[in-house]
Amino acid sequence: MRSDTIAAISTAVSESGIGIIRISGEEAFLVVDRVYRGKGRSKKLSDCMSHTIHYGYICDGDEVIDEVLVMLMRSPRSFTAEDTVEINCHGGVYAMKRVLETVLKYGARPAEPGEFTKRAFLNGRIDLSQAEAVIDVIQAKNEYALKSSVSQLKGSVQEAVSRLRNEMIYQIAFIESALDDPEHISLEGYPNRLREKNCQWMQELQKLIVSAENGRRIREGIKTVIVGKPNAGKSSLLNFLVGEDRAIVTDIAGTTRDILTETIQLNGLTLNIVDTAGIRKTEDAVEKIGVKLAEENLRDADLIIYVVDSSTRLDENDEKIIEMMKGRKAIVLQNKTDLEAVTTEEMLRERMQDHAILPISIRERTGLDRLEQCVKEMFYQGEISFNDQVFITNIRQKNLLITSLESLKQVENSIFMEMPEDFFSIDLMSAYEALGEIIGEKVGEDLVNEIFGKFCMGK
Repeated sequence: MRSDTIAAISTAVSESGIGIIRISGEEAFLVVDRVYRGKGRSKKLSDCMSHTIHYGYICDGDEVIDEVLVMLMRSPRSFTAEDTVEINCHGGVYAMKRVLETVLKYGARPAEPGEFTKRAFLNGRIDLSQAEAVIDVIQAKNEYALKSSVSQLKGSVQEAVSRLRNEMIYQIAFIESALDDPEHISLEGYPNRLREKNCQWMQELQKLIVSAENGRRIREGIKTVIVGKPNAGKSSLLNFLVGEDRAIVTDIAGTTRDILTETIQLNGLTLNIVDTAGIRKTEDAVEKIGVKLAEENLRDADLIIYVVDSSTRLDENDEKIIEMMKGRKAIVLQNKTDLEAVTTEEMLRERMQDHAILPISIRERTGLDRLEQCVKEMFYQGEISFNDQVFITNIRQKNLLITSLESLKQVENSIFMEMPEDFFSIDLMSAYEALGEIIGEKVGEDLVNEIFGKFCMGK
């Protein structure tokens, strides 16, 4: 691992109140000594205590670059576990660049993307799952994504994986010891005991794998498709949720022909909403394309919001939508309740017993407050807790969990087939190693570089 001294701007390169230039490495304190001038007869920063802040100036020789506050953090009590200095300067773009240029001139080199976090991982400050959580924190788009990322940053994934690995390596060691010393360590009845433990491990891995779907929705948002017949109120609903007129609304059926997409925040959740063309039989060539796109988006959706015009009767177009919704997460909005009902709530409940039915009037702005709670209950049972629940939000981690689970299934099969105990050990070790890759045990340099290469500069 390279241990030279690196530096980068760690805040956004834009006009702001404060900008931070971070320096990390063996010579971080020597570099800052060369560019820092304190007020009065202050001593060198390299002679100062760790975790202290100092007021002064960054200078290039006799030229004063900026007035700054400098924070000192000595190894190993820093993010990188190396000597680290953070220069808090004024947040002008030119000011930050000039301070960084001065730091580089006097001994540091430019940090690569993600190199500070990479050093934290390589120095044992954090594991790989925590390192991946850092970028998730930065990219979090909603309250729950942030909470999930912070939970992982605090070690929720690492704790769950390490506990499983510790239990597995104990059993591997027991088998190996028994095979090496059969006179003193008996394997009598051991397969049945191992089967019990193995079933428990498989259940825990399966739970983590299943959590990845919720984890994806937390991180990326819930893909939500608004469907219904023409003029049911789909575009009006989109405009209401977005808070501005994004879709054209007219009394002419078939106005929406293209796919409109918007991202909204719904009390901590992110909904990636797709407003589609009204689904109906049509001879219009352009509208046909829109209807086909609507059907394709409906098939890929995490959530379907079906808008029904309660002032008209259900017809063959509604029947087609209802058929496509079977077995899917969907909410039915009985719209236009301000008009005389032709399709009643009772009729809809009879036709769609497995879906929530919400009577609303988009024009009168009534009933829509229930939509938010309904979405929460549908995906997260109303509340999401990160205290005792682990959400996998990373496809790399999910794939390794699947690999580990497959190895445990081989253990189960070997026990059922009454194979020799060394077969158990081989597959247990495969499961153990796959879990180890999640937290960074025995990962290749190419993978490490790929992961940290996705980080922003200065992090």
